[in-house]
Amino acid sequence: MAFERVGVVGLGTMGAGIAEVFARAGLRVIGVEADAEALARGRGHLERSTGKAVDKGRLEPGQRDEILGRVTLTTSREDLRDVDLVVEAIPEILDYKIALFKDLDRICEPATVLATNSSSLSVTAIAAATGRPGQVVGMHFFNPAPVMKLVEVVGTVVSAPGVVADVAALAGRLGKTPVAVGDRAGFVVNRLLLPYLNQAAVLMELGVAGRDDIDAAMKLGVGLPMGPFTLLDLIGLDTAYEVMGVLFDETRDRRHAPAPLLRELVTAGLLGRKSGRGFYGDSPQEEPAKSRLGTFGVVGGGGDGPTEGPRAAGGGGGGLAERLRAAGFRESEDPDVVLRLADRPVIEHAVRLPDPARMVGVHLVGDQVAELASTVLTSEEAANAARDLVKIAGLTPVPCKDRAGFVVDALLFPYLNDAVRMHDSGYASIDDIDAAMRLGCGYPAGPFEMLESLGLAKVRDGLRALYAEYREPAFAPAPLLDQLVTAGVSRFPRP
Repeated sequence: MAFERVGVVGLGTMGAGIAEVFARAGLRVIGVEADAEALARGRGHLERSTGKAVDKGRLEPGQRDEILGRVTLTTSREDLRDVDLVVEAIPEILDYKIALFKDLDRICEPATVLATNSSSLSVTAIAAATGRPGQVVGMHFFNPAPVMKLVEVVGTVVSAPGVVADVAALAGRLGKTPVAVGDRAGFVVNRLLLPYLNQAAVLMELGVAGRDDIDAAMKLGVGLPMGPFTLLDLIGLDTAYEVMGVLFDETRDRRHAPAPLLRELVTAGLLGRKSGRGFYGDSPQEEPAKSRLGTFGVVGGGGDGPTEGPRAAGGGGGGLAERLRAAGFRESEDPDVVLRLADRPVIEHAVRLPDPARMVGVHLVGDQVAELASTVLTSEEAANAARDLVKIAGLTPVPCKDRAGFVVDALLFPYLNDAVRMHDSGYASIDDIDAAMRLGCGYPAGPFEMLESLGLAKVRDGLRALYAEYREPAFAPAPLLDQLVTAGVSRFPRP
């Protein structure tokens, strides 16, 4: 099907961005809002976005005028009568979307394709409310739509033959990378991303590590564009909470239950950037007191050395002891603080010391981060000394409790496991999942690329440790991952 005239209903930041994408590709666009005030806001979004592109040299002034000239703005849905495709971008409330699609079904020609930009709601439920369920699909753009390259194209069990392929081809014409998937809550990106963000809130609430430290660990240690709490504030805590609720309603998986802390912040109206405060918006977390640095000891070899791959978890910093000696510190048989390169619970090593209060576990992540695990016996003086030592060694300290996976592995490995389960269920291919997470989230590598870089056995064993500690069924290694490791295979099979 050839799409030349499109409608966009809802011209908030997302909808205006979608309208701009269509207009940039040369399509005629009719943008619809509820009233004149909302329409003016939508016009403002379009003008500001294209104006910034001109300022940054991405558009010529004449090109901007052409783009804006292709967009007609109206408050009447009746103006959509002759379009080939309508994309809705109204609030993520199922009843609102169903009412809109019933109206569009009345207005538009029978051949018109109706698409929802929903990030989590059932496309099937929306389609079933119309008289043309075969012509209804999901077309999920990512914010900001003019910049982000991914579009999830969602078909249902009643989608007409060829409609999903036609919409995917249109996405390619727009300069996007389409990933065609079935109608499951969260699709690919949100189904993998949101449980990871939710788990970060759980770790913070359990006191495993603080907000700033978790963000630093995932940004600097794994190379993600931003930490989970910064991203939650950007997405909107209410949006994240709603998506998690939809996921839980579909799966009844405890991992998909929204974190109580998330619920509390949303109830308080602390929604992130949109409200001026969420996880951030207050003063930075207080720095621990400075220690009096003295002698140190480094024991154990697990993790002390470079690991190949994109800032892979479990990497090293070129030798922590060497870094500390180069900084002028002295090793001792009776040190003020013992840094244990952790390969199992730190407390198991600490209790063997004459003075277990001096031991702090160290897990080196990539070449920038050192997770510092304190046990119930670790003294505050030793914890502070360890923090200051790794800072002087040129690493970012991430203080945490002595829990399986510490911070990075406890967040990264379940996310990777979820990706394996998604692929093994037949929902999406390895290449599509990797592309979705790279393009939809700006990750340096997709989950399967990360898995193969880290080593399948390392991730499998890490998941076993997490499952043994937390007894969370979702942490048990996916059967496919377990089978590949048992067979001695280092890569996932691809067609």
